[in-house]
Amino acid sequence: MTAPRPSDLASDLASDLASDPASDPASDPGSGPWHGPGAAADPGSDAGPEFAADAEPRSGRWAGPVVTELRLSAFAAHRGTIMPLAPLTLLAGPSGSGASSALRAYEALSRLAAGASLADVFPDPAGCVPEGAAADRQGRRGFRIGCTADGPAGPVRLELAVQAEPTLRIVGERLTRAGQTLLSTALRDPGRPALQAAWHTADELPVRREQLPDDRLGTALLPLRVAGRTPGQLQVLAAAEQMVVALRPAFACEPRPHRMRTPVPPGEGRLRRDCGNLAAVLHAARNGHGHGHGQGQGQGQGYGYGYGHGRRHARLVALANAGCARPVTGIGVERPADGLVRAVVARGDGHGTPLERLGDGELRYLALAVALLMGPGADPAGGESEVPQALQTLTVLADGLDRDLDGHQTRELLTAAASAAAAGHVRLLGTVTEAGAALARTTVGATVVDLKP
Repeated sequence: MTAPRPSDLASDLASDLASDPASDPASDPGSGPWHGPGAAADPGSDAGPEFAADAEPRSGRWAGPVVTELRLSAFAAHRGTIMPLAPLTLLAGPSGSGASSALRAYEALSRLAAGASLADVFPDPAGCVPEGAAADRQGRRGFRIGCTADGPAGPVRLELAVQAEPTLRIVGERLTRAGQTLLSTALRDPGRPALQAAWHTADELPVRREQLPDDRLGTALLPLRVAGRTPGQLQVLAAAEQMVVALRPAFACEPRPHRMRTPVPPGEGRLRRDCGNLAAVLHAARNGHGHGHGQGQGQGQGYGYGYGHGRRHARLVALANAGCARPVTGIGVERPADGLVRAVVARGDGHGTPLERLGDGELRYLALAVALLMGPGADPAGGESEVPQALQTLTVLADGLDRDLDGHQTRELLTAAASAAAAGHVRLLGTVTEAGAALARTTVGATVVDLKP
């Protein structure tokens, strides 16, 4: 993590708003809307800061493109923060260091890549503006986030500048590869809800210019706008699609034990964010419906749970046995006369324990184990993905991974997460306490990023 001298965010955004959107995307990446006072690093340059993921070789063992770096140039508690993302990354630091907001930024990028609107992704945009950031003369304040996605196209960088006040809108976006700007957008007319966009073509006209909406991620719209007839257009499409495919498969898992204790209607095959439908997911998996599509009812997007048969079920039982106070020999589902379903853990003595009788730590542990074992699952956009699941890598976002867990449960869960990450279809980005970080440092395959206020 690097933290350059804080600067006035309003000046940065004013520079964005005043920049010329018609600049050639193939020109010097240090010019244009992303070059301004207080910039942490040149977003279009390969010579990045200390932890720049561009210099990291690709392992080639992942199912699909993955996000290898998260950049929070100016977001909530962060200014100039750069986080390398390994297959299993744990963020640690004292209260106020911004670990939770880093996960919030990642989830925001994922949802934008899936086509969500800016207003849906940032319901409280003012809370994303760094504290103490002064408004400019027009009363404008905002924030900046970005990431790097690695895959067949090589490291691709995305930078995004958002105006939070007085009106929520994107004011600039840049997609680069190997120092070349493939897409740039900027706000030319503050009175219109549109951005001037320019992308690389390598044709007789080296740049194509169009208008894009100011409430959607331009990178996610490129596959619908770029024809793909020239080598330059194909480069743009490859970079944009790699970024979208890397960002979209993300699942924020925040188990709420009190919601998991209530029997639920059957039929849901998608684990919800609060894991309150865990019994229904286990029931669907048992009946071979673990990859259902559609959104969780009122709980945000979910992921299909497809362990269902033999091996994954055995792994889940083994994890439950390792993390529960009493031996666990199986996990089943009961369907009482009221038509609802409840999950039951089988004991060696022939008796079962309903899920609602487990402790908070056991319930959180079990829900996180399910999230890690479910694999890529369904597409977060709520429909069929054009990318096969075998070519997607799910990133589980777990804020407070070790909350309510004892040391043994934390160690078992970290070991399971490292094993799942090593298999290549699941990555984990989570926050942990100092005790959890200490255990993570002794877990093979885990990377701890220490944050400071």
